[in-house]
Amino acid sequence: MKNIHIPYKPYYKKNTHPKPTTMITLILILLVTTTTTTSGASQPITALYVFGDSTVDPGNNDYIPTALFRANHQPYGEDFPGRVSTGRFSDGRIAPDYIASSLGLKELIPAYLDRSVTDQDLLTGVSFASAGSGLDDLTVDFTHAINPTVQVTNFHEALRRMERFAGRNKTSWTVENAMFLISVGSNDMLINYFDIPTRALANSPSSYSEFLISRLRLIIQSLHSLGARRFAVAGLAPLGCLPIQVSVGSIIPSMHWFQRVCVDQQNSDAVLYNYMLQSVLNQLQSQHSDARFVYADIYNPLADMINHPQTYGFQTTLEGCCGTGILESGSLCNTAVPTCPNPSTYVFWDSIHPTQAAHHVLANALVTNVIPKLL
Repeated sequence: MKNIHIPYKPYYKKNTHPKPTTMITLILILLVTTTTTTSGASQPITALYVFGDSTVDPGNNDYIPTALFRANHQPYGEDFPGRVSTGRFSDGRIAPDYIASSLGLKELIPAYLDRSVTDQDLLTGVSFASAGSGLDDLTVDFTHAINPTVQVTNFHEALRRMERFAGRNKTSWTVENAMFLISVGSNDMLINYFDIPTRALANSPSSYSEFLISRLRLIIQSLHSLGARRFAVAGLAPLGCLPIQVSVGSIIPSMHWFQRVCVDQQNSDAVLYNYMLQSVLNQLQSQHSDARFVYADIYNPLADMINHPQTYGFQTTLEGCCGTGILESGSLCNTAVPTCPNPSTYVFWDSIHPTQAAHHVLANALVTNVIPKLL
């Protein structure tokens, strides 16, 4: 192709200036474009509402009659501001605290049942989660925790409080642009399938996962009907690597007998659950164009901490900091047992729950990989 020569024309002739009517038209187009772009822009996350189990419970169980599933005693909270045992199953903060802080909402996510929580507090976020909660009725019958359906009921109650305080319009706007974090399912697998295999007698890992996720889907849909639009739904962790499961696996005659190693089959079952969960979230996304349903990967970040601890500054991976680190959790993690001198070098605080340091890593992963998909 030949080069096309475009002759240069100097712009000094009067008839080269736009006419006044043309200028007005251009200004109007710019104004319309700017207004459309601004109104179509995604709103920032206004609040963080949390549902689930002990992984995200900041202390709701302090206010219900469950003896075994509480963490409102020492040494829990020894790295929390003021060394307060708040009910968080950690030596300090948990992931929702870090997420709320990164969003500029507040430094700590409070427990909804905490009597000091005000109506103003509700407008920036609160946790309804309950340690020991699960999607299977058998789980809650065993733990006496607050099941997710009641957690949604409590959120509905919080909605009415916010509407009385701030008005319906502001409340609707807050909820519509809030992040709804759900982390539940681990207790169901641990209690009913792995350790007390009531459900394993009649279900395959696939059918039990399908049952649990169908329950979870109902919870998500209930929250959607109440105005929620931005969902971050956590999958299962590598359950076979929890110190308590490593301990149980080491005493049951198997290929892991007398070895402190991850239970591969339990990890495989968790991976299957996570795959099925992602499929359901994709289905929900296709059905609700007005909302976002994002899978929050817990499995891979925690597995990476366990497999490559030095990368994160950890030294001990398959034992908790509290007591022997192989069995203690909840009421068994108490002042009668010793704790490690430096929890930040441990992935796990007790035999089930991560340390504050590990929670920080998990929160960073969610902030990096999940929140951008919600905006």
